[in-house]
Amino acid sequence: QVQLVESGGGLVQAGGSLRLSCAASGRPFSSYAMGWFRQAPGKEREFVCALSGSGTVTSYADSVKGRFTISRDNAKNTVYLQMNSLKPEDTAVYYCAQSKWTYTSSSNYARGDQYDYWGQGTQVTVSS
Repeated sequence: QVQLVESGGGLVQAGGSLRLSCAASGRPFSSYAMGWFRQAPGKEREFVCALSGSGTVTSYADSVKGRFTISRDNAKNTVYLQMNSLKPEDTAVYYCAQSKWTYTSSSNYARGDQYDYWGQGTQVTVSS
């Protein structure tokens, strides 16, 4: 049984920073790519970023490039999302997800159907 548990969300002023964590259990963590997605009220879920199992390949949405950084600690079975220079439009529920297969092409990282396990989400609110 795979479980993903996010933490670290909260309320922050525009320009501030937050770090989200996602702790995984249930299958060999380093074998799977991990992604972060978000969903704002009234909007569809959107891709934020993803990272290969080894941590060497990353992919970011254009809206967060240069501000957000994804990383992982395979010894701790945890993936992180460091968010800097936050904007009000970053307000959303953030979800981590684990890829379906032990190999996922980075060209598919942005596709939600490439992930089969999702966390419960953590709220991030950025005030102006």
